[in-house]
Amino acid sequence: MSRDMNGSHLDHLFSNSAARLDRWRDLNAKAQRWAAEARAGKSQEGSAPVQGALADLRAMEPYFAYPGAQLLRAVDDRLADGDALGTARLVLRMSNALLSGSYRYDESEWDAADDTSAEAPDRLPPGLGAGVRRPYFETLFVSPMSATRAASVCQEIRQLRRPDDGLVYEPVLVGSFEDAVLATILNGKIEAVVIYDGIPFASKHDANLLRDFLAAYAHMDTYTGVSPSEIGIKLARFIANIRPELDIYLLTDRKVEQLAGDSAASDIRRVFYEAEEPMEVHLNILEGVRDRQATPHFDNLKQYAMRPISTFHALPIARGKSIIKSNWIRDFGEFYGLNLFLAETSATTGGLDSMLEPTGTIKVAQEKFARAVGADHVFFVTNGTSTSNKMVYQAVTKPGDIVIVDRNCHKSHHYGMVLSGAQPLYVEAFPMTEYSMYGAVPLRTIKQALLDLQAEGRLDKVAMVTLTNCTFDGHIYNTRQVMAECLAIKPDLIFLWDEAWFGFARWSPFLRPRTAMGAAAALERWRDDPAAQQAWDAQVQELGAQWDPKDPRLLERQLVPNPKAMRIRVYETDSVHKSMSSLRQGSIVAVRDEDYDHHVSAFHEAVFIHASTSPNAQIIASLDIARRQMELEGYELVMRAIEVALAIRREIAQHPLISKYFSVLGADKMIPPEFRPSGFSDYLAAETNWLTAVKALKDDEFCLDPTRLTLVCGTAGFDGTAFKNLLASKYNIQLNKTSRNSVLLQSNINNTRSDVAALIKVLLDISEGIEARLRAEGEAGRAAFAAKVASLMEDVPNLPNFSRFHDGYRDNPASATTEGNMRTAFFAAYDEDECEYLPLMNPALDDRLKNGPELVSANFVIPYPPGFPIMVPGQVIDADTIEFMRKLDVKEIHGYNAARGIKLIQPSTISGKSKG
Repeated sequence: MSRDMNGSHLDHLFSNSAARLDRWRDLNAKAQRWAAEARAGKSQEGSAPVQGALADLRAMEPYFAYPGAQLLRAVDDRLADGDALGTARLVLRMSNALLSGSYRYDESEWDAADDTSAEAPDRLPPGLGAGVRRPYFETLFVSPMSATRAASVCQEIRQLRRPDDGLVYEPVLVGSFEDAVLATILNGKIEAVVIYDGIPFASKHDANLLRDFLAAYAHMDTYTGVSPSEIGIKLARFIANIRPELDIYLLTDRKVEQLAGDSAASDIRRVFYEAEEPMEVHLNILEGVRDRQATPHFDNLKQYAMRPISTFHALPIARGKSIIKSNWIRDFGEFYGLNLFLAETSATTGGLDSMLEPTGTIKVAQEKFARAVGADHVFFVTNGTSTSNKMVYQAVTKPGDIVIVDRNCHKSHHYGMVLSGAQPLYVEAFPMTEYSMYGAVPLRTIKQALLDLQAEGRLDKVAMVTLTNCTFDGHIYNTRQVMAECLAIKPDLIFLWDEAWFGFARWSPFLRPRTAMGAAAALERWRDDPAAQQAWDAQVQELGAQWDPKDPRLLERQLVPNPKAMRIRVYETDSVHKSMSSLRQGSIVAVRDEDYDHHVSAFHEAVFIHASTSPNAQIIASLDIARRQMELEGYELVMRAIEVALAIRREIAQHPLISKYFSVLGADKMIPPEFRPSGFSDYLAAETNWLTAVKALKDDEFCLDPTRLTLVCGTAGFDGTAFKNLLASKYNIQLNKTSRNSVLLQSNINNTRSDVAALIKVLLDISEGIEARLRAEGEAGRAAFAAKVASLMEDVPNLPNFSRFHDGYRDNPASATTEGNMRTAFFAAYDEDECEYLPLMNPALDDRLKNGPELVSANFVIPYPPGFPIMVPGQVIDADTIEFMRKLDVKEIHGYNAARGIKLIQPSTISGKSKG
């Protein structure tokens, strides 16, 4: 492994493909410089810089099919001959092929000859010439063979191709356990892995730091003593933990019948007897990838659009004739294309599956999505994650149930509890007052709420814990630890993780363990491990089987659930359209609930209540397509999205002028140190290396989503809303979340490095404008600017916590916990005669705060930003909340009528109403 590859560069950890392409650009630049010097007769360093760049690159290349050993040998030969021009031509062609991806379909790119019009090497089956495009991927073969034998094996594999395969793959051959892991991490083009049993463990490459990283991240050191007869299965398990979407095949000379039935081989798609016909392996590789490539609903929709159908149902837009033949709206059809209308039909006419009772292609598409995200069930939702959340509340909670919920979660959760009658017990996130935003809820706070209910004998009333993962601003929970410690207190708790912004994380090996489904799978594996029972027994020895919920040790130590009593009951909602290639409103509910059968009828009822009887077939198709893309290239796309975010951080921090006015907040600013025992501070910090970042992602109570960047603009004299509007109106840069003095930038699978360049140029333009204005305005202008910055960065309102529900909306006002009957208060506000309004600046409001009677909110009041309720129905409004509202400078406040004031429930109404 080269020095650079073993360095502390985080982009090499999070986006290996980009790091590799950077090295190829460097090699090309040096080769072109050498060629230019040779033409001019001024060569001073000769080929040394090219050879150095090639040496840095060479360590990665065995893990990729292109350019391969033959082309690299051709470069070596030209370097040895001192052929600067020939070297430059070949390196340029190889670099361009990698950047454009042309090697995937243009056979001439694999030829070392300068004259690429010459006959290409025999890489395609008969009847298929260059230019025939078929989906391309790479297959990793893990076999202890010599380099000479490897070349002939590659050729034998290529000769298995047939004209009707439909797909084409290139082999990547490695010879050890460690090399297989490296290839899986580095090469996003790999879609299948073929493991020959009996491979050695250690790589021949020098990769000490990477070994440390793997040991820290995945306990790779536990594999070093594995016997040769077991190493193939162990490697399959390891690769499945890194990239669960890959198809893994094992070739062995053992009793394959027994091995295929072993639960230890559950990650292996098929086991082959090593001496069997290689064509069977080839066909299985293709079948596995085709299975992920298949999009049953989208494919059915395309076929439906090709059928000659006459429509006599209530959907005039179907088939598009009312549009294409129109004198006035024909441009609508020209803009969107005829297929949009040919693929439209009424849900009750037949031809396409039903969303409400899927039995055909939608059912299969949902099953494929469940496999992709590691769930038992997935339900498609075509009206957003707001509806997904309400479905879960409707299905698994009932009137009187208590839900422990982050007060700062999306409004759909609050409305979901109004609909189901569940009572929220709000728990508070840690504040980031300087930036007018909240973080996430500490685990200690959640445990305290559960233990308080246990102390009062009401733990049985708790149905669910609801948290947002990750938060709008990028705070990610340690989901496994949260669920484990909560299950230690109540073993049958249901968890709803709102991952509207985090669906992409499934395809990152670093982020997946922090997703709801990833953590649920980890808990299941832990429960099956004998060590789990040992940990429980040790805890019983210390705390007793029936602990005192007021024992302070319960908050201080990490609690262990009883593996024999705990249930895995996890629901995850994803806005697929927010991080994958889905149309707006495309969402899913992912279920991994061992007691789902108890709720299956209720869940179907919730679907009937909330799902449209006329779902958009195009949204369903886009969910199908989004799953296909992520299963086949999500790993690489997510890595690139992370690399884009790291590039933005780096360029802003390093630019001498931009960094004067703008900065991206690191973990040290957004997560208090007590929640970061790893010591991780920022992705750009000098002390940060692979191991620090990985330890933070693995162990810290909270970590930051690397794709989300909080850009501070208050130091440039802009409030968040004004800066957002400036970017949109003048520079065509769009974003949606702001705070008083910051905006949120998000990188996703759609972004490129060109987008980074565009953003940096805009920030430079704005910074230069500030500099010019300050020079022109002199001392007075600089003073005014400093005052503006101070008002945005220092004169910030305190962030209010949830106060309490009024006693009239509480089942037990004497309880130490704060849950309330929000549903009753919500519907009490429907009668305008029983409500009153008080203007925000009216002195009478301050008098009521001081002398009573208490102010009780009649509805939800939700400022945008921050986008969560600062008042909910039945809440007693306190002075902190009023002060916060008075200092808000946002124009959009849902539930607040500026002309009339705050809507309140009259005290007489509360005293005269019964709860229920």
